[in-house]
Amino acid sequence: MPGHKLGRVTEDVSRELSAILRELKDPRVTGCLLSVVRVEVTNDLSYCTAYISTVEGMERSKEAAAGLKSAAGYIRRELGHRLKLRHVPELIFKPTDSIEYGASISKMLHDLDIPEAPKEDEE
Repeated sequence: MPGHKLGRVTEDVSRELSAILRELKDPRVTGCLLSVVRVEVTNDLSYCTAYISTVEGMERSKEAAAGLKSAAGYIRRELGHRLKLRHVPELIFKPTDSIEYGASISKMLHDLDIPEAPKEDEE
């Protein structure tokens, strides 16, 4: 049963973190299409690792992660107000290129020239 609380807190942090990111005014964060890909919270709720990604690529994700690191205190305080946790985890932001990678795979699949199979009449 203890795993349910951790999963619930992880989902809540992910949801609220996405909402807080939309409210930030840092140009490193607002100038791109930023998404929280995955959130991992430690068992004792002391650390939270948020994996972030942008459509623009890994370099832009690194720049956004630097902006989020500088605003980590504000984001942590907002999480505390919104989630009413006794101990708000310390935030660690890690950039990833998963959105760009997924988009490139989708483009490759779309560009494949696969002929359609002839339709058979079922009678």
